[in-house]
This record gives sequence, C-alpha cells and structure tokens, in this order.
Amino acid sequence: MSLSLSSPSTAVLDLLLDAVCLVDEAGRFTFVSAAIERILGYRPHELLGRHMIDYVHSDDRARTLAAARDIMSGEPKTHFENRYLHKDGHAVHIMWSARWSPEDRLRVAVARDVTELRRAERLQAATYAISEAVHATEHLDQLFEHLHHVILGLLPAPRFFVALWHPDEQQLRLHFEAGEGAVRTLKTPPLVGAPFTDVMQHGRPLLLNLSPPQGSPTPTPPGGDQAWLGVPLPSSQGALGVMGLSSPLSGCAYTERDMELLQYVAAQAATAIERKQMQARLMHSARHDALTGLPNRVLLFERLEAALTRTRQSDAGLSLLYLDLDKFKQVNDAHGHATGDALLRVVAQRITACLRSVDTVARMGGDEFVVVLESVHRPDDAQAVADKIKAAVYAPLEVDGVRLRVMPSIGIAHHPQHGEDARALLTHADKSMYAQKTCRHTMQPTG
Repeated sequence: MSLSLSSPSTAVLDLLLDAVCLVDEAGRFTFVSAAIERILGYRPHELLGRHMIDYVHSDDRARTLAAARDIMSGEPKTHFENRYLHKDGHAVHIMWSARWSPEDRLRVAVARDVTELRRAERLQAATYAISEAVHATEHLDQLFEHLHHVILGLLPAPRFFVALWHPDEQQLRLHFEAGEGAVRTLKTPPLVGAPFTDVMQHGRPLLLNLSPPQGSPTPTPPGGDQAWLGVPLPSSQGALGVMGLSSPLSGCAYTERDMELLQYVAAQAATAIERKQMQARLMHSARHDALTGLPNRVLLFERLEAALTRTRQSDAGLSLLYLDLDKFKQVNDAHGHATGDALLRVVAQRITACLRSVDTVARMGGDEFVVVLESVHRPDDAQAVADKIKAAVYAPLEVDGVRLRVMPSIGIAHHPQHGEDARALLTHADKSMYAQKTCRHTMQPTG
C-alpha cells in the first residue's frame, strides 16, 4: 500500500466525521484531517510536525507507546482506546483503528470520539451503583461513603462533602466529608456557611475556581487556591441539602461539563438519601414511643437482652427500675389528656436527665417507665439512682398553666438475684413497684 494524499483525496477525507491521521516513525503527525478540530479543538496545521504523544493524557502515555510499537511491528489495532487532552484541557476518549504502512513508513489511523458514549456508560454505572448502595447499606453514613466512591469514578474529588438541610431548625449542617485519606461521619453535624448556603438558598449549582469565601467549612489546601463545585440535592419538596467537591487548582479546575455530571449524580443521590431518611423514620417510629420519643417495648427488650449478654460476659452487674406515677389518672380526669401527655413528656425528660449515656429509659405504655442500669456494682447504687429519679419527678412542675406534683413508685430488680432473663427481671421489678404503691396507699391516713 502506498499513500498519496492529493488535494481531491484530502477534501474527501475532510468530510469524514472520524479523524484520519498519519504518524511517522518518530511519532510526529504528517497529516491530520479536518475532523480533528471537532474532536480535539486543534486545527490540522497546529498538529503537523508535532509529536503525537504530547497530546495524550499522561496516565495513558505508556500503553499508547506500547500499542504504537505493536502496530509498527505489524500488529494492527482495531479497537484501541485512550484519552487525549482537548485544547481547552478536558480529556477526550478516542477509539483508534490503526495499522502500519511499511512502504510509506507511516502509521495510518482513524480516530473516533467516544467521549459521550463513555460518559453515558459511566452515568449508567453510577445510577446502578447508587441504587445498589441503597439496598446494601444500612445507614446514611454508609450511603455517603458509597456516593464518594461513585463520584471518584466520574470526577476529580480529592475532597467530598454532603450537607443536609434541617427543616426543624432551618439550618444546613455538614453530615459527611471525605478527603486527605480520611473519612468523617459527623455525629453532631456542624453548621456550614458559604458556599454551601449559597447553593441551598438559590437552589442552583455553584462553581468556584478560587479560594473559598469566608465561613466555608472547607479549608484552602496548603500552598494554593482551590476549585469548588457544589450542587443541590433535589427533591419534590425542595433541596434536601448540598453535595460539594473541592480540589487544589493545581490538580484541576472544574468545568460546566463537570457541573452537569455532578447534577446528574446528585439527582440520583437525592432519591437514595430520601429513601434512607424515610427508612430511618419508619425504623425510629417502630422502636420509639411517639409521645415521649423514648424507646418503646420493642427497643427496650433489644437493649435489655444486649445488656444482659454484656453483663454475663463481664460480671459487671445490672439492675432494672420499674416506675409508675401515682394518681396519674386523676390528672387526666381533672385537667384533660393533653395535660396528662405534657406531664408524661416532662417526666421522661426528668428521668433521662438522671441517667448516664450507657443507661436506657423506655416507656412501657400509659404512665409506666422502665430503666436499665448497666455496670451496677452494688444494689445500693441502683437504689441511689431510684431515689434521684424519685426526687426529680416529684419536684413541682407547671404544665399548660397547671401546677402539678406527682409521686412515682419505683420497683427494683437486680441480676441475677431476681432473675436471669429479661422477663423475670421485669416481672420482679413490676411486682416490687406495685408492692411499694400499695404500701404507700395503705399507710395514708383516711379522711
């Protein structure tokens, strides 16, 4: 085969959507058809005499040179793919069909731009990955980690952030950040400022290729400015929050194309976040008392069984308190159920304030509460907690303009003296509580 590129043949080649290239033994372009400008942004004359490898993405240069050697040794390539850098700096995915012409000592290659195809494939893969993450993860923080991995496959994201909107307090709080080799799920999410609040307030993406504004939770990387890209997490009820990326400007500058990509992922992510939040709400309502927010019977038994397992392994001791409010029915009858409900909420708060973080207080129903005390070394320690709760609950309180004072009766059970399992301990503590209540009522003077 001998190549002869006359003006008519060149004109025909310039009509092709794929680019035709000739490269000599030294790796320099000797001919490039007009389509190269659409693909890489360079006019053909800008590439003539230039080394082909200088325009290849740095991560793909080694295997591109290896493929060139194979072609020159007589091994054609029909579906070789690599990335070139466009004149404006972004990566272009190109699929090559190439062979060696020994008579002309030239590589003859046809280049097809498959960037949009690869982008569509990556977006589809991201959609599947996010959908799978919803089913594979239990908590939001695990979902956020999966989202970070998905985005790393699409965009430069040395740092990744998720801030969620808290409608009850009308605040935006940072729930997750990843970067610099560390991942942080923020159990007490801090408030965030600009640029997150700007995205949330206006409901539009924000791209900043400069230092972050004052108040940003993302520190400027050492040694220079940074690129920042943030998009809303959209839902039918308004934005759920903001997803943000940042990178040193020395590494990349985000583009409008990157923004569109992140918006697509954010839309998928928002659906996943909404689903997780709904699951969390359902799980919470199934295991917590709607009136007081305390654990209900279901969660109480889960925690009590877990506490008993730990106690048997460590011999640390465990006690159970069973609490009932004396004459609670009279409060309902005299002042109405709304006042009675408000009273129960205050009592729940007062009991909780008397306990350690490792203890559990649950509402059994009505005016009955159960407290699980772990690592109780002596029965007197449990009695001291019971006395503290009794004094706290009995203190005067005002509910809905009504001044009230209620006395609790508290029964106590110790493990293993009063039972080895949860039900035995609850039964003993319940009986002890009723015995105390009966004794108090019996001793009251009659009118």
